[in-house]
This record gives sequence, structure tokens and C-alpha cells, in this order.
Amino acid sequence: MRRSTQGLPHPEAVRGGPAARSGGLAGVAMMCGSGLANQTGAATGALAFPAIGPAGVVAVRQWVAGLVLLAVGRPRLRSFTWRQWWPVLCLAMVFATMNLTLYTAIDRIGLGLAVTLEFLGPLAVALAASRRLVDLLCALVAGAAVAILTSPEPSTDYAGIAFGLVAAVCWASYILLNRLVGARLPGAEGSAAAAGVSALLYLPIGVTVLAHHPPSLRVLGYAAVAGVLSSAVPFLADLVALRRVPARFFGIFMSVNPVLAALVGLVVLDQTLRGIEWLAVSAIVVANAVSILAAGRRPVSPPVARGGTALPVPATPQTPAADTTTPHDGPRAGAPARCDAC
Repeated sequence: MRRSTQGLPHPEAVRGGPAARSGGLAGVAMMCGSGLANQTGAATGALAFPAIGPAGVVAVRQWVAGLVLLAVGRPRLRSFTWRQWWPVLCLAMVFATMNLTLYTAIDRIGLGLAVTLEFLGPLAVALAASRRLVDLLCALVAGAAVAILTSPEPSTDYAGIAFGLVAAVCWASYILLNRLVGARLPGAEGSAAAAGVSALLYLPIGVTVLAHHPPSLRVLGYAAVAGVLSSAVPFLADLVALRRVPARFFGIFMSVNPVLAALVGLVVLDQTLRGIEWLAVSAIVVANAVSILAAGRRPVSPPVARGGTALPVPATPQTPAADTTTPHDGPRAGAPARCDAC
């Protein structure tokens, strides 16, 4: 019987031929598009803040993300056991809290700084799993950068910083929970179920906000676009990218998300960073990239889509099958997961 070759890497990809080069370029293009879509979605959602606030935007975004991920993951909810349900419910709570705190931080301190602070969650998970000296140095660099970003000044928005740090804690929790969910449920069923539960949790919140602040079609459009660009597009683009580039390279590229956020915030929202803040953002990005590069042969946890789903890493000669028996989903042990939630 003829063996199916569907899903296997192209022979030239294994040999490093033209197919590998073109596939790699396509993967990089997908990653660029994913990062820009994610941050553009967040910036677009911020345009609706004056009308319905962060809670209203997050509610609409959660509804969109829930519908998309339920359609993709198609979870068989009736077959779930309590052992499978409880991490799913915890993940749904974290997913909901992470998005709300991040969007509130964006509203108060800007897209670039909010995403940078949130990014500390994946970085902390990656560094905590290591005992290497280089990772300790990365942690010190990241800590110094945070000290710069949060340095007390008369105009410092401590509440916005606090929301950004809560989002970071949520992302770290999201990573660990997503690993557990991935170990107990096949495919994207667990993450899709969590996204659906999160959407239900925001139903009364969203209805209340929209009833008290009736939005225009334009405002609803901004919020819906945020859901599509920050959830559906990154999920699909990252899924395709991981079939074309090694997981570690994917993780390193994800490190530039705070920089992309700062650039998109500047272009779309006219939010500017001072020189010292750009330096701090760059330091956190470099710390994460160095940590990933120094990881060597350390197991890499599965990448996570910003929409809230662990992305399956194809088992190719370039990308070993990820171990899903240990927890997380964000900044994989050595690479940030994609929340997208955010």
C-alpha cells in the first residue's frame, strides 16, 4: 500500500534546497504578519476605548475569539471529565483576566509599555526553568529594564503599571495551565473550550457595558477587528509558520513583539516612548532572545497562539515534537507563548 506523504516535509526542505529556503522565507513572512496583526489589533481596539472602555472592547474581542477557536478546536464538551474540566475553567479565568488587565494597561500607559510589561510573564517562566548563569544575567538585565520603565516620577501611572504586571502574571499562569490542558485534552480542544467559557463569562459584562454606552457601528467594528487581528489571524499565521521554521527561531522572533507594539502604538495611536524607555524595551527583548539562544538542547514547550491556543509543533527534522507533558504555553521554556489572548 502506498504510504501517504501528506503533512511530511518536502524532501528538498530536509536537504536545505530551494524548497527549504522558500519555506523559511514564507515562515518569516507569516511571523511578521502575525506580530503586526496582533499589535495592530490591540491598537485598533484601543480606538474604541473612549466609547465603550477596555471592558467593552475585551468583551467583544472575547466573543470573536471564542467563536473562532470553538470553530477551529471543535471540543467534544460532553466527553470532558472533571479532571479535564478544572484546568480548562482555570485557563478561561486567566484568559479573561489577562486580556482585561492588558487592555486596561494599554489605556493608561500605552501599547508599547503595556505589552513590554506583559511580556515579563513568559520571560519569567523561561528563566525560572533554568539554572544557567546566562539566564541569571538575562533576569538581571530584564529586572533593570523594568526598574527603568517603572521609575517613580510625578506623572507615573502606577495603576497602569500594576495592570501590566498583573497581565504578566496572568500570561505566566496561562503558559503553565495551557501545558496542563494540552496534556489532558487532544489538539486544541482544551484551549478552544477555555476560550468559549471566557466568552460566556464576558457576556453579562459586555451586555451591561454596551447597554449603558450604546456604541456606533464604527466602534463595534474596531472591537471586532481587534478580535480578528489579535486572535484569529495570529493563530492561523503562527500555525503555518511553525511548519516552516524551527520552534526556537519562532520563539526568538516573538521576542520582538514589544518593539512591534511600540512602533504600532506610535503609528496608529500616536503614543511615543522616551529614549530611555526604548532602551528598556530593547533590553527586555534582548534578554529573552539570549535566553532562548542559550537554551541549547533544553526541551522547548509548545508555542501559544495569541488567541489562546497551544500551537502544535510539527515533528520534522528541524522541529522536534514538543513535550506536552509539562505545563505551559506562553513563552515556551525559552520562548514566549503567544497569548492572545492578548
